[in-house]
Amino acid sequence: MKTSNQHRHFPGNKDDRSPPSQVSIRFLDRRSIPEGESFMKSRTLLRTTPAPARSRNRPGHPIPHRERAANSSPGGIRPGKRILLVDDDPTVRDSLKDVLLAEGYVIIPAEDGQQALDLANQSAVDLVLLDLNMPVKNGWDTFEQLTRDHPFIPVIIVTARPNQLFTALAAGAGALLEKPMDIRTLLRTMAKLLAETAAQRLARLAGKQAQFHYQPATANQPHNRKNL
Repeated sequence: MKTSNQHRHFPGNKDDRSPPSQVSIRFLDRRSIPEGESFMKSRTLLRTTPAPARSRNRPGHPIPHRERAANSSPGGIRPGKRILLVDDDPTVRDSLKDVLLAEGYVIIPAEDGQQALDLANQSAVDLVLLDLNMPVKNGWDTFEQLTRDHPFIPVIIVTARPNQLFTALAAGAGALLEKPMDIRTLLRTMAKLLAETAAQRLARLAGKQAQFHYQPATANQPHNRKNL
């Protein structure tokens, strides 16, 4: 296959619209979204075919069985799935790491975007949890390069930055979960994206019809293991 050299455009926050207020996860069809100018510009620059030489991004080797987390995701433990966890906040990073290790995932932590890109080039990665507000290389720049180099890796945007829904849709992210977030929703979303086919992931990046997972911040919830 051949890959287009065009880069996707990421509209700024001024073009974003405020997300819906529902607190349950939503599955959005892009065709139901009003065609804003910034959204259309972004779609026209999305590539339609993957880079061929990225076969290292396959499921990793199985790991020993670990104790199931209190709020286990449907389908049980998924041994060997390698999660690139990118967040500059060590408290968030460590808390998520503990939860996901208990679910049987292999965790590859990164504290900024550049480190995340380096790790993705060195190790097999099955899914990325990506913060936006980071030093060295911000989240959207990291997303653009990551999906250009590794188009088969699904990416979940996990952020406290508001008004990112339309940017995430246009960019081809698999999900947008706003902080503070419900851990059970995170685990369900991860399971759904990991179960997708390569064709489904490429369709999303190309701006075609695909499921998009969105969870607004869980308002007025105490900070605990269920909410991070």
